[in-house]
Amino acid sequence: MEIYHTRGTCTRQIIFNIRDNKLHDCRFVNGCSGNAQALITLTDKQDIDWIIEKLSGIRCKQGTSCPDQLAKALVQYKEKQIAKVLKEQQKEAALLTKITNGTPETETAATIN
Repeated sequence: MEIYHTRGTCTRQIIFNIRDNKLHDCRFVNGCSGNAQALITLTDKQDIDWIIEKLSGIRCKQGTSCPDQLAKALVQYKEKQIAKVLKEQQKEAALLTKITNGTPETETAATIN
């Protein structure tokens, strides 16, 4: 479950899950009930890239809107996922470098075998 703290809207938080790059279980905390219901109905089980494309930049007040904040929440989610993947790749690359450069641990293991 993801929790996004909104800025510039009546809605204070957007809570959601992502499965297979699709939005699920979206809820808006506070804000206009009708607007939230419409957004949830229209975006449920939709691809998050499609949602971002359609909702980014919609303005209501203070230069943003609930749809725009949902798009921002999904962009933030994607950025976090990319960061996780990059971190794992860096760990794997560091381990591979250690193994291929023959660190003392691997040399000792090779000597014992």
